[in-house]
Amino acid sequence: MAEWSKAAARKSCYTTQVVSEVRILPLSAKLIDCSNAQIGVKFLENENLVPPLGVENCSMMKIVKSWADECRLLEKHVKQKATDGAPLQILEAGCGQNWPLDLKDVRFTLTGNDIDRGMLLLRKAKHNDLDEMIVGDLRFLNLEKHRYDVIYNSYVLEHIDGAEGVLENFSNWLKPGGLLILRIPDRNSVRGFVARNTPFWFHMFYVKYVLGFQDAGTTGVGPFRAFYDPVVSRGGIYEFCQKNRFIIKEEYGHGSHLESQGIRGVLIYLFVRTVSLLSLGKLAWDHTDITYVLEKE
Repeated sequence: MAEWSKAAARKSCYTTQVVSEVRILPLSAKLIDCSNAQIGVKFLENENLVPPLGVENCSMMKIVKSWADECRLLEKHVKQKATDGAPLQILEAGCGQNWPLDLKDVRFTLTGNDIDRGMLLLRKAKHNDLDEMIVGDLRFLNLEKHRYDVIYNSYVLEHIDGAEGVLENFSNWLKPGGLLILRIPDRNSVRGFVARNTPFWFHMFYVKYVLGFQDAGTTGVGPFRAFYDPVVSRGGIYEFCQKNRFIIKEEYGHGSHLESQGIRGVLIYLFVRTVSLLSLGKLAWDHTDITYVLEKE
């Protein structure tokens, strides 16, 4: 299966639990109570940004070939934000087990966030690549306005009940001209439709026996329960950009489900095309996941 599918299986889950913020500095830790944090940003209209015709259906999009190719594209955009002045301030919102981008020629400070303190400590023990760690729920964190040059969020939004509020927080935390990098499964793809309409035990079976993760369901290992809020889609992201004055710099999909060979590949192709046709074009068949590079005006 695709590398991004396996990566998504190991992401942390955000539930409806309210979690106070804990900042863990490299050598010390302190507790900051932000349970009363105010969430939200002012909505602004951008009349020049209009969703393309058919954005809610199976209109074709640019497809990236591999995870390595995607990383190079993302690195290019981040490096363009680097200057000879202060280091870039980067927030990895919803930490993975390692930082995926090669920015060795860029001065930057990397802050990692996760709802699970144990995941952050594991990241620190394995790689020690975070300058600051913040434990807390992205919906309720009270971070400094216009603090970050880049926010990177990979396969997290689908696990959050209230994902649009998190996106509004990202808008608030980003500097003008800052980049928001999102990697999401498209809820309005055929696979997204199947994922949000099948029971959790089926997801566990798929990850454990199809993807081959025998440790699925153990601490820190997916699958995790998902909500797939409406914003976790092409149309949802376009609407968010319109309301919050973001420019879409890149939009491309992942179509690894169409790369299978033999009878399996034929069956997958027939299945996704058939379901898409039965949906009258509302469900995309050509991609499963989407990556966005958004720039705040």
